[in-house]
Amino acid sequence: MKHRLIFKCMARSFTLVLLISFMVALFNNCSPQREVRRIDTDQQVDLSGRWNATDSRMVAKDLMDQVLNGRWLNDYKQNHNGARPILIVGLVRNKSHEHINAETFIKDIEQAIIREGSARLVQAGSKRDALRAERADQQDFASSETAKEWGQELGADFMLHGTINSIVDSYRNEKVVYYQVNLELSNLETNEIVWIGDKRIKKFITN
Repeated sequence: MKHRLIFKCMARSFTLVLLISFMVALFNNCSPQREVRRIDTDQQVDLSGRWNATDSRMVAKDLMDQVLNGRWLNDYKQNHNGARPILIVGLVRNKSHEHINAETFIKDIEQAIIREGSARLVQAGSKRDALRAERADQQDFASSETAKEWGQELGADFMLHGTINSIVDSYRNEKVVYYQVNLELSNLETNEIVWIGDKRIKKFITN
């Protein structure tokens, strides 16, 4: 009697294991398969509705078109025998409701400045410090013919800085997200603000 009871318990356990294995296999077969494919880096893709690479490039290009076509540029060239002004990109603070990589946005701005060509660009922040550290090492370890001299840096004439702000309005399964990026260009010698620009993006999202 005792052996029969043990055998029944084992049979039930074995049946349960088979049932669980069948359920797991069925679930795995029914689960959607992940697909990864490469797309063009300039292709616009919005999955979450949040700020993305397309927004960053579009805003940077539009704002650089604004600033490099401003009156301040002609005024500077007229007063400096046609020389191109030297720009430095300072802080762009993210004050929006979501995490935005401001460094990527700053890099998009710098690329737009160099691509347009009507102004010169110098390094800022940690990259400038790295260049100075390398120059200091050269004084000790590089030959006198190739070591780069101190005091030869280009001093910036103007600094770009700004903010990224956002407003979210939502009701039930609908949401409107509004982004506004403000940039200012300041004369580093006089602190005069010579240009102010903004770019706005509005997204309507349904769940």
